[in-house]
Amino acid sequence: MTERRIGIVMNGVTGRMGANQHLERSVIAIRDQGGCVLRDGGRLVPEPILVGRNAQKLRSLAKRFGVERWTTDLDTALSDPADEIFFDAGPTNMRAAILKRAIAAGKHVYCEKPSASSLGDAITVARHAQAAGIKNGAVQDKLFLPGLQKLARLRDSGFFGRILSVRGDFGYWVFEGQGRAAQRPSWNYRAADGGGIILDMFCHWRYVLDNLFGEIRAVCCLGANHIPERVDEQGRQYVADADDAAYAMFELDGGIVATMNSSWCVRVRRDDLVEFQVDGTKGSAVAGLTRCFTQDRADTPRPVWNPVEPQTADFFADWQEITGSERYDNGFKVQWELFLRHVADGDAWSWTLAEAAKGVQLAELAIESWKRRRWLDVPALPDGSGGPGP
Repeated sequence: MTERRIGIVMNGVTGRMGANQHLERSVIAIRDQGGCVLRDGGRLVPEPILVGRNAQKLRSLAKRFGVERWTTDLDTALSDPADEIFFDAGPTNMRAAILKRAIAAGKHVYCEKPSASSLGDAITVARHAQAAGIKNGAVQDKLFLPGLQKLARLRDSGFFGRILSVRGDFGYWVFEGQGRAAQRPSWNYRAADGGGIILDMFCHWRYVLDNLFGEIRAVCCLGANHIPERVDEQGRQYVADADDAAYAMFELDGGIVATMNSSWCVRVRRDDLVEFQVDGTKGSAVAGLTRCFTQDRADTPRPVWNPVEPQTADFFADWQEITGSERYDNGFKVQWELFLRHVADGDAWSWTLAEAAKGVQLAELAIESWKRRRWLDVPALPDGSGGPGP
């Protein structure tokens, strides 16, 4: 069996997402399993070079995962033709400029979402990639989660009948940094650094809703800055001026109505940190990251409203969990393997930078809707900056 090595410049891997999901659980996991299988039966093995601004953190990560190469000099890393792929998980407000440098260096590019902090930059980056003829993509990991994969299968089987509505709840309490450390980096809560839950999460909601239920045609959003002061990683109090919660409605193709609550200021009383309920004429389903529960028309109870008496019905008992022996891999890793095959074999790939621009578009429109306190249509992007989903 032939083995091919492919160099990957991994920028921003000292951060939480870059280190955990992309380095450890994706690229290193693929390397340690012997690579991913190519069309000819050979294996493609990733060889990362770690890039960042903190030499101590890079050295520690390299030692921990047995990575031989690391550097604080991005230009040097981009200059090596043996490294064919560039990946970025650095701060959002720096992404567009860094991606353009990598594209100019002739690298295939893959990045975290959002692909830029503004729609104009997202479109520009997508067009640069298209003009350069390089392979390109952005993370759309939620599509590969077990819970949403199960929803997709229910949709394809006709289980829902005509889908009427989708209701999503995402979030958890992110500590302010006083007494208990925050679970997220402080830049997430500073607008000047590209923070804000709308820009962060609406990119996800765009591809989830577009691909699973129907393309988004209009949005109405109310954002909030519930906690205006927080404490950073050095114990210093700072102004947290970015939105930390958003409450939105979406009109989808076919008249489907979707609502999505996103908050870092909410305490969880549901099965998972994110949950989607889909209601249709024939049945409903509720899915989290991994589990999915269904209730078809025959098992739907017939409750009668009576606010005087305490409720005795156990509404959870009428739902059935989808079970089976199927095994699901990490969603980030699955998409990484698809991208590697796309680069090496030219396999089909739909999650391009042009698609990523749609997420930035929705975030910008949601913020504008909040400011103007009105519904806004979601128009098609200009040719060359966004195409159909997978």
